[in-house]
Amino acid sequence: MEKLFTSIIAVCAFSITAFAQSSLPAIDKSPMDISYYPNNYPVLKIQDKATEPLVARVVYSRPKKEGRTIFGGLVEYGQVWRLGANEATEIEFYKQVTIGGKKVAKGRYTLYAIVKENSWTYIINKETDTWGSFKYNPAKDVVRVEVPVQKIAETVEALAMTFEKVNGKINLVVAWENIKTSLPISL
Repeated sequence: MEKLFTSIIAVCAFSITAFAQSSLPAIDKSPMDISYYPNNYPVLKIQDKATEPLVARVVYSRPKKEGRTIFGGLVEYGQVWRLGANEATEIEFYKQVTIGGKKVAKGRYTLYAIVKENSWTYIINKETDTWGSFKYNPAKDVVRVEVPVQKIAETVEALAMTFEKVNGKINLVVAWENIKTSLPISL
């Protein structure tokens, strides 16, 4: 019995030492976030308050302005942008939707944008699990949609994305700095 007790103590001591020596990753400067449609769907679901089926979610990293010029500066006009920081932004549809008049099948996609001063071109692309837009391949585009830019009065410090319902359709609203755009999605 004493040998068993000594063995257990030795294993515990080794485990504690091994865990203490491993390091956890640092907190990222651009934290990951998720937006759903319907908004707050996971909470509504567990509370049995979901009145609409799950349609979409977007997973993205939220960089901050931190005094920088974003559009036309950090995010260059006319270049493909990962629509956030770190990994390219991903959008998942839980049912077929229509974007820019084209049917988009249920599934997971990467969401890019080409930013211009007065409009953005949103790109839904089949390639997923990619970092940035370094390996962007236009041959894998599913659809491209150009939308107007709206100037907003307040400054949005951290990139923000949310879904809104308007006239039976949903929009993915993206806001940062003093700009807001909306990607229309038909159900």
